[in-house]
Amino acid sequence: MQTKIVLPESEIPTHWYNVIADMPNPPAPYLGPDGNPVPPEAMLAIFPEALVMQEVSTERWIPIPDPVREALTMWRPSPLYRAHRLEKALNTPAKIYYKNESVSPAGSHKPNTAVAQAYYNQQAGIKRLATETGAGQWGCSLALAGQMFGLDIRVYMVKISYQQKPYRRSMMQTWGAEVFASPTDMTESGRKILAEHPDSEGSLGISISEAVEEAAGREDTNYALGSVLNHVLLHQTVIGEEARKQLALVDDYPDMVFAPCGGGSNFGGIAFPFFADKAAGKDIQLVAVEPTSCPTLTKGVYTYDYGDVAGLTPLMKMFTLGHDFMPPGIHAGGLRYHGDSALVSQLHKEGLVDAVAVPQLETFEAGVLFARNEGIVPAPESCHAIAATLREARKCAETGEAKTLLFNLSGHGHFDMSSYDRYFAGELEDFEYQEEAIRESLQHLPKVG
Repeated sequence: MQTKIVLPESEIPTHWYNVIADMPNPPAPYLGPDGNPVPPEAMLAIFPEALVMQEVSTERWIPIPDPVREALTMWRPSPLYRAHRLEKALNTPAKIYYKNESVSPAGSHKPNTAVAQAYYNQQAGIKRLATETGAGQWGCSLALAGQMFGLDIRVYMVKISYQQKPYRRSMMQTWGAEVFASPTDMTESGRKILAEHPDSEGSLGISISEAVEEAAGREDTNYALGSVLNHVLLHQTVIGEEARKQLALVDDYPDMVFAPCGGGSNFGGIAFPFFADKAAGKDIQLVAVEPTSCPTLTKGVYTYDYGDVAGLTPLMKMFTLGHDFMPPGIHAGGLRYHGDSALVSQLHKEGLVDAVAVPQLETFEAGVLFARNEGIVPAPESCHAIAATLREARKCAETGEAKTLLFNLSGHGHFDMSSYDRYFAGELEDFEYQEEAIRESLQHLPKVG
């Protein structure tokens, strides 16, 4: 009865998988404020050319540079686990597997793209990177990658997470990064928000505005993004590529794949390589899991919107709650984003990937059950995927159907224990869909065409 399925370092993927090659329709173009498509060269103001080329590439396989593969050997291939104890606790005939991305030095899947972005910026002669972070997983990952490739890192951390997760902040500083609670008074975007909302808890949309503004205003600085954009999801596909190989070693294949979804890199990383099979006719269900308090895919509008609050990014066609929507201060800080990846959004709109929303208390209940059976304390974001997997496993217990379920354990919760403390104390609540606030935010969508 095998529990842990591992691959040798020689099996680290040599290429990233580009889902665009298998999408039935080409991605909707990014647009400028005038409604015209943004040419790739316009992105060179804040991104190195190699990443811009990846952003627009239609090639199915893109080679991973040797220095990036070498960096990935610190934690890849990550192990795949069969959750035998959890299955027994649920008394389900379902088989449950999880990809354990918490084994990276930063404790999550985020370094998979951080090392790639740091490498390409170093090669382009860039000295500094500015970025945003929600829960801190991405900020930690880029701080680590900055050390590996000799770059200075400045992180604008969403204020509510800055307060909730002080040890992630300490981790970034340990790896040499500067960290500031966003919104700050250091940028025009931040000052504008603080003038209107002095007690703002911040959001990923605000932090992105601050980081983009800084990168655009300094010659030696580029911007790095932890999710949403095509090249970020591309770099994360090593997760699903490895999982396919690992499942083949035990002669298994998933009926359903689950992953948390905020900006889309977590979901795209594990699900996109399986989408290649789906596009080839395989029967598999790919499920993005989001919070009920920020239900972008399940209750958002599919339209063009900015990726940030200040409107500094190009317009992207995606599911959105409105770029100035302020999500409640839930403890899954990495999922508090008003929009989503354009690729994930388009595939969802076309009925090729599914989405469900889970309330906060159910996610922590799922995380505790998982920890008590599998031993790993999951990050609040990962708890969303666990909760959705448990729902399906319990259905299997009722129907007798022996489905194979796979989810992405995207990170550990060692720096989220204050969130668990609040859960155990009964202090957490379920924030429901804020219909009035979202309706108001959607009134401010940009007019295109």
